[in-house]
Amino acid sequence: MSKNVLVILSGCGVYDGSEIHEAVISLLVLAQAGATVTCAAPNKNQMHVINHATGDVMDENRNVMVESARISRGNILDLSNVEISDYDAVFLPGGFGAAKNLCTFATEGADCSIDDEVATVLSGFHSAGKPIGAVCISPAVVVKALGSVAVTIGSDQGTIDALTAMGASHVTHTVDECHIDETNKVVTAPAYMLDASIDQIALGITAAVNAVIERA
Repeated sequence: MSKNVLVILSGCGVYDGSEIHEAVISLLVLAQAGATVTCAAPNKNQMHVINHATGDVMDENRNVMVESARISRGNILDLSNVEISDYDAVFLPGGFGAAKNLCTFATEGADCSIDDEVATVLSGFHSAGKPIGAVCISPAVVVKALGSVAVTIGSDQGTIDALTAMGASHVTHTVDECHIDETNKVVTAPAYMLDASIDQIALGITAAVNAVIERA
């Protein structure tokens, strides 16, 4: 039976939104697994806009949901309209937008806050016993929403320490692996949190997507 999977995006572009490689690979593998996918994002302004050619902050505003629609080919749902009962699982690609627009981990670390709608959705999936997948930096969003979960997030010790301070436990994995917290049905993979190529991160994301689908 086809699974209905919600994919939460955070904009478009590694430095201020969803990491495009990770998002597209996630969507591709979900499709290959036979899932029906709905993309959603918060309908609000990004923390800031980055010129991806220079890394400089630009003097303009962009909307997270509108930018996310670039990845989803125009089909995007306002996160505030998500009904948990419509879906079997939720998946979060990475990119700094997850740590800037879905929560404030990028600027505040362990003291971060989380977007209210993101927190409501993730807590809802968790309470319903539905699996949650997250790759790259997005496990930080899941940890902020749920607290005591086991995740993998690469090898940066400062990031690991921050998540530990937030109540998580960290398990080290290679780029082609994922970690499965069976108790909480949380599946994570490091992706570009490790120094890796696109074909290498695809292996870990594929493992994570398949683990989520198996538990949906």
